[in-house]
Amino acid sequence: MGIIDNLYAYIYLRGFKIWISYRTQLVLNVLSWVLPVFTYYFVGTSLGDKVVSSMHFKDESYISFVVVGLAFQGYISSVITTLSSRLRNEQLYGTIEYYVLSSGGVLSFLIYSALWGFTINTVNAVMILLIGYILGVKYNVNLISAIIIIFLLLSSSLGLGMISAGFTMIVKQGNPISFFFATFTTLTTGVVFPVSVLPDFVKFISYAIPLTWALEGLRYALLEGYSLSQVSEYVIALSLFTFVMIPLGIAFYSYAFKRARYRGTLSEY
Repeated sequence: MGIIDNLYAYIYLRGFKIWISYRTQLVLNVLSWVLPVFTYYFVGTSLGDKVVSSMHFKDESYISFVVVGLAFQGYISSVITTLSSRLRNEQLYGTIEYYVLSSGGVLSFLIYSALWGFTINTVNAVMILLIGYILGVKYNVNLISAIIIIFLLLSSSLGLGMISAGFTMIVKQGNPISFFFATFTTLTTGVVFPVSVLPDFVKFISYAIPLTWALEGLRYALLEGYSLSQVSEYVIALSLFTFVMIPLGIAFYSYAFKRARYRGTLSEY
């Protein structure tokens, strides 16, 4: 199969068609994207916009702050959980061996599975941003800055996703990477309130996560129209994360895969 065939199989057949076939789950997915926006909108209305004053936006608005955070948080958490859950499902279905024997191998399976996570979260992000616009968010978008930051967020997240998948191959259940990013990213990465209000030791953890840098850069790129040079510190930080995390993710995943094959536990669950 060529790249186009793989994209069609993983994104459309395995991803989109299965997703829309479970209509109840589809509706619940959409509601899980939409309802938090309204929740934080009313929180911002009742508490005022002082919560984001430390960000120094020209037009300080809590709903604009939180809309960008909610729109793009899903990228990093979804990629990490998608890769590990897809691998887990193949173990449960007893089909992981077929991917091992395929020409692309399990690494190719993980990469193409990540593309579905990217696709569905793009739909999520666009929907949340549109709802923000309806609620009065004024966008001043620098498209080049936004695209580059989003690309670097995705690439750095892919390395973390591979590490998460490696843990799944080793521990089967109780993945610490997925647990951390599914549970603590809202708290620590500036999704619904600025990192500046956190204790110093938590700030240290926050800036060790790519999403923190990406959200700050995206807020300036989408709300203030900052050029690429004006968001260069975020681009540099995310580039460093990418250059470190992708080789580290491949190395750890390869180690976990070889370990599971050596012990004969590849298809155990």
